[in-house]
Amino acid sequence: MEKFTLLKSNMVPLTVENVDTDQIIPARFLKATDRKGFGENLFRDWRFTPDGQIKEDFALNQSQYKGAILVAGNNFGCGSSREHAAWALADYGFKVVISSFFADIFKGNALNNGILPIQVSLENLQRIFAAIDQDPSVEAIVDIENQKLLIDAAGIAVTFEINDYKKMCLINGYDDIDYLISQKEAIEAFEQKRA
Repeated sequence: MEKFTLLKSNMVPLTVENVDTDQIIPARFLKATDRKGFGENLFRDWRFTPDGQIKEDFALNQSQYKGAILVAGNNFGCGSSREHAAWALADYGFKVVISSFFADIFKGNALNNGILPIQVSLENLQRIFAAIDQDPSVEAIVDIENQKLLIDAAGIAVTFEINDYKKMCLINGYDDIDYLISQKEAIEAFEQKRA
């Protein structure tokens, strides 16, 4: 995974609540086991008509919205536990998802795939949506080390929670295996003591 300490980006609003993993990446696209290529079918049924035409009214299809931060309605990532939902978001280019609530399994899958889920209060989520509505080019700064989300133009500054282990993994660009490899010397020293 890439190291992730600080991100400055525009935001893409998705005001829909209760977005489940089948809406994020429909089941009919889950035929591959490689993480690449899922981004093209992210929100497939919302982005395209059944015959493949672009739906102009969907936020991801509107040119004023771009960036590596998705701002989603309450209860994002509910439904089945498919990790492909995180793969699709990452492959599309999202590094952060902001919502007022995440399904636990989605949250874990996101962190395991280098995506930071930031949970904010419902009030702050509405303030972020309002800031994007007022100025689609508004930028957010995500500072993982200090666990802060800043949107200076809108006067928004919030702290967010993140598990210490997952924080360390994001900052160092580790997945779980990379972390174990980083501890090789300590593991070998422990084994020597027990021999």
